[in-house]
Amino acid sequence: MTRSATMLTVAGIAVGSLVAYAVYFDYKRRTDANFRRRLRKEKKRAEKSQTPSEASASTGGVDPNELISALEKIRNEQIPTDHDERHQYFMTQVNMGETMSVKGPAFYMPAALCFYRAIRVYPSPLELIMVYEKSLSAPVFQLVMQLVNLDVSSSPSSQGMGPGSVPDEDDELSPSGPPSEASSQEWDKWKKIGYYNCFPRKEMNVAIKSVGIPQLTDGQPASTNMRRKVVVCTKDFEPGDLIYKEEAIATALDVDLQGAGTYCSHCLRPIGDTVVRPDFDRFNSVYCSKNCQVKAKTYSQGILFTLEPPLPEHLIPESANPATDERNLAQAAFAEYIKKSGKAAPELMARVIARQVSIETAQMITSMGHSPLTNPSVVLTDGGDYTFNDHLERLRYLDVAASEEGGKLFKTVLQLAIPGLEHLATGERLSTYLGMMTYNAFGVCFEGGRDDKSAPTARPEDVEKTRTPYGTQKQVGAGFYFVSSYLTHSCDPSARPFFNGTSEMHLIATRALKAGEAVTVAYVDVLQHDGENAQDCRRRRRMELARGWGFACTCSRCASEAGPGDEADSEPEDKSKVSEAVLRLEGV
Repeated sequence: MTRSATMLTVAGIAVGSLVAYAVYFDYKRRTDANFRRRLRKEKKRAEKSQTPSEASASTGGVDPNELISALEKIRNEQIPTDHDERHQYFMTQVNMGETMSVKGPAFYMPAALCFYRAIRVYPSPLELIMVYEKSLSAPVFQLVMQLVNLDVSSSPSSQGMGPGSVPDEDDELSPSGPPSEASSQEWDKWKKIGYYNCFPRKEMNVAIKSVGIPQLTDGQPASTNMRRKVVVCTKDFEPGDLIYKEEAIATALDVDLQGAGTYCSHCLRPIGDTVVRPDFDRFNSVYCSKNCQVKAKTYSQGILFTLEPPLPEHLIPESANPATDERNLAQAAFAEYIKKSGKAAPELMARVIARQVSIETAQMITSMGHSPLTNPSVVLTDGGDYTFNDHLERLRYLDVAASEEGGKLFKTVLQLAIPGLEHLATGERLSTYLGMMTYNAFGVCFEGGRDDKSAPTARPEDVEKTRTPYGTQKQVGAGFYFVSSYLTHSCDPSARPFFNGTSEMHLIATRALKAGEAVTVAYVDVLQHDGENAQDCRRRRRMELARGWGFACTCSRCASEAGPGDEADSEPEDKSKVSEAVLRLEGV
């Protein structure tokens, strides 16, 4: 396989990568004045230490004026606006650049221009630059970077101020918009179009709004409220009305049920007489139908727990094609780790990452004339060219340390599936995604839940909790949902999740709701049990909330049921967070 095909594979996957450092760098460059000052100082220091010959070498011997002239021509070129056309344009430019880059120094400049054109249509330009750095020859990469630097410093928009920035005199690193066309579109997605004007889809009957949530600091009410995203209904509902339905992005069947043949490993449906068992599956998965088996394989199972290649064989480097036994052993070890953990979050994390990869590889395969078994993509917005990662990076999460053992095993599984994927599994990224699953996963319960689950043996604070009003012990599995992740808790909820035989969530109103009113659910069992008084019930549910999600409930029921012994100094501050990039750009 050519290096071009390898680079296309890695680049195609990188667009849907985790919260990459490159993206964080880009946000910091645009929004953090101190960060820009440090970069500017470092850049000037490097320029002063560079000799004339080194400066000439940095452009591959190309006259800077020639670079400026070429850049102006590229800026005037029309680029595709249709998603498929942009994808094809990207592939064509990278292929042309790769072809010319191996013909010698005389072709370095044309090759760099092709690679630069590809940057203009790539959703995450700095991620692509990281791929270039590892894939291109040094002279070509230097020319590409010179074009990028010229674009930053000479773009007309760079004379203004970026949203959220602070006036910074003579600061070439603080443009009002990013250098490339693709970056400009990212900027529009954040500020002009407005992500939450497109997400969720209007048919969901809800919207996402920012509100102030009372907080505690050192056990006392804070002087200011914390801004939080909450779900509000966009129409009136009566008790019992269906507010929306939502398919799970990823699911995890409880480990004691995995492979037992009683529940589908994909949709979590109770299985009757017909059980579909794959010929080979390292997780011992079973399905209620062939359709569920195909979906599971396409979304994540094919990468994580089968030996089938996730890409057409001609796209996988021959030198990097691992032995079947090696991939088999890696998957077996990871499957065993998940089962021993006894938790849903590690599996959900792995499946969400695998689905990201599947979405990007499916787009690449389609653009090259092939057809995936089924489309792993999910449409979550009305308009806007948002990626899977755009949805993920806005979610709240907890600080959770990913297991070093689990991280290594998962990294090996990715590496043996598609070489280069292991770069997605950094410790920081895995911890962030594990924290997202821990904070946002819902427990899937049918008809009040199961009663045959063994009592946990771990310390109460170490027992995994998912959002379910029946209690985690009642669930058959867990699901991760994008829209429902924004549902906030109340001990007197206005809605409840209902599962009608599968993991598809039905959100049902529990009381009359007016348009614009917040939609809340109970993360824990809020019913007063036999033998409990109101204060006992309050303490139990608040303890579960603190252990599972790291916050103290401020709902009206908790306030009304507080007794003399319920002093605020024992209440925790909210431990959930959003990424710094989201916090700076959206203020919440």
